[in-house]
Amino acid sequence: MFPKLISIGSFYLPTYGLLVATGFLCGMALAQRQASRAGLNPEAVGNLAIYSALVGLLGAKLLMFVMDFGYYARNPDRIFSLETLLSAGVYYGGFLLALAFSWWYMKRARMPFLPTADALVPGLALGHAIGRLGCFAAGCCWGTHSNLPWAVVFTNHEAHDFTGVPLNVALHPAQLYESGATFAVAGVLVFLARKPHQHGRILAWYLVLYSVARLAVELVRNHEQSLPFGGPLSWTQWIALGLLGAGCLLLRKTAGLPAKK
Repeated sequence: MFPKLISIGSFYLPTYGLLVATGFLCGMALAQRQASRAGLNPEAVGNLAIYSALVGLLGAKLLMFVMDFGYYARNPDRIFSLETLLSAGVYYGGFLLALAFSWWYMKRARMPFLPTADALVPGLALGHAIGRLGCFAAGCCWGTHSNLPWAVVFTNHEAHDFTGVPLNVALHPAQLYESGATFAVAGVLVFLARKPHQHGRILAWYLVLYSVARLAVELVRNHEQSLPFGGPLSWTQWIALGLLGAGCLLLRKTAGLPAKK
């Protein structure tokens, strides 16, 4: 809709970048607040959030290269292009690599993994929700054709040039669906974290709730890659199913443990 927030000559401030940065700062502030409530070191959790965000950017790009391997194999010059640099990549690639890095970092820094993860994920959900508003502004991650009253029509030619979003076509606002659902997930996680709970429960609920939301949103999201395994599910939905299963297992594993304040 509005890929450039401010434009002066050849200089412009991308709306997407500003919203992603805003999401990160809000998410980190919430994570530090949750850490303080849980008796953890807010500064250490904030540092971990910064490192994980950087690793997450790398992971998102790597999974994007894997999923679009054919395109980048035919156009290797695009790997280091401005278009690729500005692209956020694939969220789950960033999440999985950041999760692995966080586990390694917390082990070395002697930070408790499950309590720290519980403190981080509400901020992760909040930051992600704000970042998806940036996707809507830029035009990326667009939805499939829709005749619903709330369908959106992109008309900005710069958005099409940046992301390839089709113009003058009624589409599902998939970005807003995911943003709204993820805001709700963040709210639920903050609510649950304020009550006595077993370590790992907030992480487990994040995996369950966000995975369900993502599975639903993917049904009305445009997929440029071919669907794997000859089935109806996208790569993202397969990953979401795996993380949903992991979340359910973690919920079951922590169900009998004593609750912590």
